[in-house]
Amino acid sequence: MSLANLPEPKPESIIYEDDKLYVCLARFPITKGHIVVVWKEDREDLHLLPRLDYLYLMDKVEEFRNRQLEVLGVEKVYLIYMDEAKQVHWHLVPRYNEEGFNVFSHTPHEETDYSLANNFII
Repeated sequence: MSLANLPEPKPESIIYEDDKLYVCLARFPITKGHIVVVWKEDREDLHLLPRLDYLYLMDKVEEFRNRQLEVLGVEKVYLIYMDEAKQVHWHLVPRYNEEGFNVFSHTPHEETDYSLANNFII
């Protein structure tokens, strides 16, 4: 799968975008404020990114994780990387009053309200 095969983000869900990546609210969030950081260039796995690109990506992941902590007032944001999509992307999932795997027991629903996106813009 490549970027072309990932669900296209709705314009109102975009929080940040540059020539290397974009950040948006998840289309099917696990929890409120679930963000996805997507690398634009086709790369099947993190280990295929050149070192400087990897560092840039991780800086952005950290920047937006910190923003989630601030905006949502949560103590923890889970960073989830799964390579089944064959495209480098991170899920940043805020943890509210649950710990561990319990946060993953929620059934994702398609998001229709992207008003929270404006709160994460840096």
